[in-house]
Amino acid sequence: MITGPLLAAFERQAGWCSQPSPFNTRLLQRGLVWLQQDQEAHDTLAALSADPLAAAVALRWLAGLHHLALLGLQPWAALWPSAAAHATAHVTAHASAHATASTAADADDTALDGAIRLAWQQQRQHMVRALAQPPQTNEVQRSAALLPALLHVAAHTGLPLSLLEIGASAGLNLWLDRYRYQLDTHNGNTGRPWAWGDTTSALCLRPEWLGAAPPQAQLQIGHRAGCDALPLDLQAPGEDLRLASFIWPDQPDRLQRLRAAITVARASMVASGVRVQALGAADFLRQQLARRLPGHCTVLMHSVVWQYIAADEQADIHAQMDEAATSATAAAPLAWLRFEPPAPDLRVELRCRVWPEGADTLLAHCHPHGARIDWVAPA
Repeated sequence: MITGPLLAAFERQAGWCSQPSPFNTRLLQRGLVWLQQDQEAHDTLAALSADPLAAAVALRWLAGLHHLALLGLQPWAALWPSAAAHATAHVTAHASAHATASTAADADDTALDGAIRLAWQQQRQHMVRALAQPPQTNEVQRSAALLPALLHVAAHTGLPLSLLEIGASAGLNLWLDRYRYQLDTHNGNTGRPWAWGDTTSALCLRPEWLGAAPPQAQLQIGHRAGCDALPLDLQAPGEDLRLASFIWPDQPDRLQRLRAAITVARASMVASGVRVQALGAADFLRQQLARRLPGHCTVLMHSVVWQYIAADEQADIHAQMDEAATSATAAAPLAWLRFEPPAPDLRVELRCRVWPEGADTLLAHCHPHGARIDWVAPA
């Protein structure tokens, strides 16, 4: 029997998915059976990374299969749960693109096994492309943590922000100030009900929030820029479906939020001309730090991307930030905002370091998708 880190990664990911996405858990369990029986498929996936858990190989594989369903291809479209309003609005040409959620939930193991094997046999090029790309979830609900963190920076510095996002994917979180926020205050928030943002925004985020309300501050983003090694261009046909493929198929609320965020982001990009640059994180940071705006706090921001950046590039980013920190002043401060797990199997920490003081503050513990935020920042 085949063993090794790839199978262990699939098994670990299945455990993580068991509560939020039972359908993906089933797929991963059937995928384990397939990989144990197909040496060639196992070796191809195993060759992607020496650390398949950190590289999220299982999530790449799931996204490739989900994309086939969203494209309306059979048998995947009939077996995968409905992609709700998001995919329905974009796959109208395929009358049989989606079965009902109940039909998909009733799919037996034999049908899923057949779909898994067929994808590898008949859609190999598609699956290899999907496996070559890190997950581009671009989970917009993370903005429910990132926006309060930017309010923390604004309250601390009293300045407009120059926002720089690495690993920005399609750039949805780069427009976090264009969304509406309402805290789920009955879940332990010790302050009064809190809301922020444009009441007419197409997207309203309502995370479960524990702890004190976010700080009160005027938030002005005077400049924003983002990069990704493989950005998704929301103006290009089909890229919205590829982005949706990274959402777990039995989570219609996430798909609906994604659709709303795409509407806001597309309009903002057209109006501003801002696009996510196809550039490595370290090169992008070097470019942007050379253009720091006076009278602004420069904020480097990233969310669940650090594990996908190579160690030498991580070191380069650290060195650049350390050097930039030496010239940070109260009139031109520097901040580093991170929404990252300390390790792939640990819960996310929201941290922010602000110079010239240099203090690194733990702001919150978070669900990886931003569904729950435990705000612990000192008042």
